[in-house]
Amino acid sequence: MVMAHMDGASSRGRPVVGLEQTAARAFGAVPPPVLVLLGIVSLQVGAAFAKQMFAVAGSSGVVALRLLFAAAVLLVVWRPSLRMDRRTLAVVVGYGLVLAGMNMSIYQAFERIPLGVAVTIEFLGPLAVALFGSRRKLDVLWALLAGAGVLLLSRADGGLDWVGVGFALLAAALWASYILVSAKLGSQTSGGSGLALGMAVGALVAVPFGVADAGSVLLDPAVLAVGLLVALMSSVVPYTLELEALRRIPPRVFGVLMSLEPAVAALAGLVVLGEALGAWQWVAIGCVVVASVGATRTVGTQN
Repeated sequence: MVMAHMDGASSRGRPVVGLEQTAARAFGAVPPPVLVLLGIVSLQVGAAFAKQMFAVAGSSGVVALRLLFAAAVLLVVWRPSLRMDRRTLAVVVGYGLVLAGMNMSIYQAFERIPLGVAVTIEFLGPLAVALFGSRRKLDVLWALLAGAGVLLLSRADGGLDWVGVGFALLAAALWASYILVSAKLGSQTSGGSGLALGMAVGALVAVPFGVADAGSVLLDPAVLAVGLLVALMSSVVPYTLELEALRRIPPRVFGVLMSLEPAVAALAGLVVLGEALGAWQWVAIGCVVVASVGATRTVGTQN
């Protein structure tokens, strides 16, 4: 997940000093590329665990638990102030709405198509942001390569559920919006306060859908425990690792590393869920990964 540069620090929205210093020392011992890769693995394995819960709590129920627990953890850690001007409030609310929509859409896609396929299609969002407005001929190649990858995914092994593909494309559009809103959130808030408040807004949006989908099942202790695990693996851990990595490596390098996400998602689907993909589907995922790496490096050379 591409995060904004929310790395300012102030007395407002700052976690307990001892906790922050301990975390800083721990993160400082780990190379930034390793932090990014650990975040990607955590996110996608968490998504695989979440998919296993769909039969019990429904996709909307799982999203609700993920965002609710993630918001609770982040609010406790960052203790953000609720005092903000109207512009900041609008950005926080917008971030939360996009975050909730993105998660609900991709989980609906997970319910219908393999994890690796859904994430690969969703990855068109950040790829489009990277290519938008570019006039370099080479970037046309990356766009065509990504399009060819998605075409292969849709036609390989008998095709895909088009409703699932539609939800994945919606998630891609929302991911592109998320990147843009995240940049504004980072400039309007300090530390992780904006992330915590935005996550809380997202939880408020998702919970009614989750309750309608799963009802009292969401109160089952076993479901709550797995929901907490998914929240930690898919939200708290990867977002935290990404923020720390972005403090220490250029955005271009970060983008290249994040391009591995579709492949990691496919591996998580295979190992955790037994979702074996065909040879052409792996080729398709490779096309999107290469297109993303190429686009990110091209944009980086322009800046």
